[in-house]
Amino acid sequence: MTTDELRAAAGQLLHLHERFAPLFGRKEARQQSLVYLNGLLLASGRKNAEAMALEYGTPKPDGISQLQVLGLQRFLTYSPWDSQDVQREIHKVFAEELMPSAATWSIGTVGVFDSSGFPKKGAQSVGVGRQYCGRLGKTDNCQVGVFLAGVTPAGCALLDHQLYLPKEWAKDKERRKKAYVPKDIRFRTELQIAVELLRRTTAPGVVRFDWVCGDDTYGRNGEFLDALEKAEQRYLDALEKAEQRYLLDVPATTTVWRVDPNTQVPPPRGGRGRRPNRPRREAVCSVKALAESLPAAAWQALQVREGSCSPLVFEFAAVRVWAVRHRKPGPPIWVLIRRPLDGHGEVKYGVSNAAADTPVKTLALVSGCRFRVDEWFQDGKTHLGMSQYEARAWSSWHHHRSLVGLAHLFVTLTKVRLKKKRPS
Repeated sequence: MTTDELRAAAGQLLHLHERFAPLFGRKEARQQSLVYLNGLLLASGRKNAEAMALEYGTPKPDGISQLQVLGLQRFLTYSPWDSQDVQREIHKVFAEELMPSAATWSIGTVGVFDSSGFPKKGAQSVGVGRQYCGRLGKTDNCQVGVFLAGVTPAGCALLDHQLYLPKEWAKDKERRKKAYVPKDIRFRTELQIAVELLRRTTAPGVVRFDWVCGDDTYGRNGEFLDALEKAEQRYLDALEKAEQRYLLDVPATTTVWRVDPNTQVPPPRGGRGRRPNRPRREAVCSVKALAESLPAAAWQALQVREGSCSPLVFEFAAVRVWAVRHRKPGPPIWVLIRRPLDGHGEVKYGVSNAAADTPVKTLALVSGCRFRVDEWFQDGKTHLGMSQYEARAWSSWHHHRSLVGLAHLFVTLTKVRLKKKRPS
């Protein structure tokens, strides 16, 4: 979407901002939130507080003062508004404006989990440390956030987010105090944070996901899968005792049962010198070996979405197997395998708890939703200043993410309106 189109939609931004303005509190904070949104959407160059204030602050006879720049920085860090209030209102807009379009495809509304790293220098920014940074493709000094986005045919939106706080940060009272980390924040893994994001998003009943998906960070973790399937009692209340359908990537080495493990002969009891019976060699295999064993007839070419130049088409195969969970036989699942049409390039593997009669085309469409969220991050980091914040506190990290999410929501809604106006 062009800058000129965004400028032409300035009136719509004011209209959307009116809905969210009360959540920012006092009049000054409401004004600063609009300056910040304009800066994220339209500021040229680096989108920091100074640039935003210079371009979109209220000019005085002697120009934009340093106090106005400091005011915008304070708005991000010290203003008492709650980013979760903004996220809950985004949920409502997402449900009203974007979720109805889910009726136009067979997979409904899809939630996508993703963890993203933000390279940082120094040691004072909240949660910073040597961690794996997907953006750099290596371990480096960075912050890591866990995100949950909602995907529909009309567009996607950032529905929730939370910073991952490493153990060394969670235990360091002095650094916590300097970075304004709330007292109730304790160390939790990225997977535990993801479950909490799902609970916060779906518990009010405004947003419901027909599917959730994510990369192999999530798919290879048995406890996370248990949480979605209700296999562990401690997660029942969090997800309202309803199984959540998922399609999650897994590594090629993931092991599955090709036959029902209940049909295998159990180890004998007692008897010295007797070796226990083991499952047949062909009964258990990796998903890579499973894919390599499939005949040509098992594969079908399916389009997952429109590409920038041409439709994106891959070959897919889906096989009904039984999971290996915590080194024990697990429930029946689907393994979805995706490979390039020309046979060259990366082969992707996923697992799903979808019903046994689920068509492979449905699973393929769900897998394509991951692309939409990759595009969301690309837009956020390239055009909306998602990585260009200059604040160190817990509050500023989450405030900035919610404002970026709101700015992107405005872009998405504007695209929807423009598409409706254009002749078909």
